Amino acid sequence: MTPDDNRGCPVLDMSARALHQQNADLRSAGPAVRVELPDGVIAWSVTRSSVIRALTSDPRVSRDPYRHWPGLAAVPEGWPLGAIPLGYSFLNRYGEQHRSGRRQMAPAFSPRRVAALRPGIEATTAALVAGLRSLDPGESVDVRQALSRPLTTTVICDLFGVPVDMRHRVTAPMDALLMTTATTERMTASRAALDAVLTELLELKRSDPGSDLATDVAVTRGEDGAGPTDQECRDILYLMLSAGYETAVNLITSAIQALLTHPHHLVAVLAGSLSWEDVIEETLRHECPVMHLPLRYPLTDIDLGDGVVIRRGEPILLGFGAAGRDPEVHPDRPDDFDPTRHSKEHLAFGHGPHFCLGAPLARLEAEAALKGLFGAYPDAVLAPSHPPPPRLESVIVNGPSELWIVPSPVSSSS
Repeated sequence: MTPDDNRGCPVLDMSARALHQQNADLRSAGPAVRVELPDGVIAWSVTRSSVIRALTSDPRVSRDPYRHWPGLAAVPEGWPLGAIPLGYSFLNRYGEQHRSGRRQMAPAFSPRRVAALRPGIEATTAALVAGLRSLDPGESVDVRQALSRPLTTTVICDLFGVPVDMRHRVTAPMDALLMTTATTERMTASRAALDAVLTELLELKRSDPGSDLATDVAVTRGEDGAGPTDQECRDILYLMLSAGYETAVNLITSAIQALLTHPHHLVAVLAGSLSWEDVIEETLRHECPVMHLPLRYPLTDIDLGDGVVIRRGEPILLGFGAAGRDPEVHPDRPDDFDPTRHSKEHLAFGHGPHFCLGAPLARLEAEAALKGLFGAYPDAVLAPSHPPPPRLESVIVNGPSELWIVPSPVSSSS
């Protein structure tokens, strides 16, 4: 395939209505397939686990669009996929710039530091689960809004020292920025709203510093102006807050849905023959909270074999969520949720130098949420009066946009 041949290039469905089928079609078409993204941007979609691993480990592949994406100038403001790849955080830096920024944040997410958060996370979970006691037997509740979202919001905002009265103003525009069906007008407005509240947060931390990660970001810029710019500080906060919030919301909600859809696995966990870790890792494989993470750019032509050559500067869209259902990795029923399977290999937290710093925290939050919910309500079921939940309209994040459950079903004998 030549670099100028875009004939028959499939359009990636931004609504994600048939996400897994679309991934399967792309995976079967080759090691990388040209797809059309919004506003006519052409990128290489990669959905095979082995190819994703190779590209994420290859020093010839960059995440920096400002140095390595020649087509960036043609991308309009408010591009629906732009919130992550066009940010000025260390995520989108190359080489030592990336390593330096990552080193600054990594200690806060070490396994030891995360383990110290366990009592607070379990206490928050217990309080949220206790709030469900006000429901009558048979009454339903959206568990995404009642448990998954407030738990993860509280944890990440506590970690970054976001005041309670700012939290909705932070999370609402972050939600909008990850919806890939949003118009450019909505994306632009959401970005402006987020910048405004993050600017306010930075000013607060500089005038009244605390023992939190937002203060750490705010004070990296000295009084002489040295260090990250205000925009870079805002983008670092956006990256860390959204990654620590949205991923865990979807992981928890998808795990609850999977267990209530396959109740025999829940019975096995509660009986002690299956672990919460098994459930969490299988959920990460089966319904990865992040599906496609844009974008990367080769510094030189890269030959993937089978006649596929990605030319220097051509954007690459890696389908980390698709890797978990790759038949080459999971030949036995890759599309089935089965926490008893031996191998649960996945790329839910990425691979290589950009592996997600928040992976231990997301796993801990999921374990606390599942233990807390099903420890209190072992007989919970999906709400029969609600249809299957709609999916998030995004090719970036993946999960149900709501999940109605009945924590205390009415006994058939009552």
